[in-house]
Amino acid sequence: MGKLSTGTAALLLCAVSLSMLVATPVEAQSSYPFVEKDFKVPKNLETQDFRLRMLTVNDVVKDYDAVMSSVDQLKKVWPGSGWPEGLTLEENLIDLGWHQREFVNRSSFAYTVVNLDGTKVMGCVYIDPTRKRGYDAEVFLWARESELGTGLDSRLFDAVKRWLAKKWPFEKAAFPGREIDWKRWESIPDEKR
Repeated sequence: MGKLSTGTAALLLCAVSLSMLVATPVEAQSSYPFVEKDFKVPKNLETQDFRLRMLTVNDVVKDYDAVMSSVDQLKKVWPGSGWPEGLTLEENLIDLGWHQREFVNRSSFAYTVVNLDGTKVMGCVYIDPTRKRGYDAEVFLWARESELGTGLDSRLFDAVKRWLAKKWPFEKAAFPGREIDWKRWESIPDEKR
């Protein structure tokens, strides 16, 4: 491995320090939990060509590389959001810390998609609560732009759908922008939770 720049070394030290802070479990603040206390959250999903595991601050460098090399793809996943245009490594570290804390709190679940040896981030999966009537979760996922030609996006989508049906407690998870178009999704009324 090559020598780290001072800035990168400092950022990695911050990531390790932040991971110690966000890894402490606390109860979610909602009186309506996203998943029940006795639900065992899956730690990973592994297929023949990728693995999902909790996204943490320790993934910051590899995640940032995947995100910034997939800007055009991500604009299609979240149209109109502007993300990740102009994202800095530091901002990405903060985002990953937030995702890690939410996972520990069981209020939402962000998984990184890595190759089997863990050397490359291939995408991400986000399982979030929703207030949309008739749905109990909304799921977003993306594959690294350089992997689109390999069919990874479709394989990831199929694997996540099967995994949610088999291992998660949701009655009806939505995939906005995939199985339901954005205009229709935004027109579904919210319910109080």
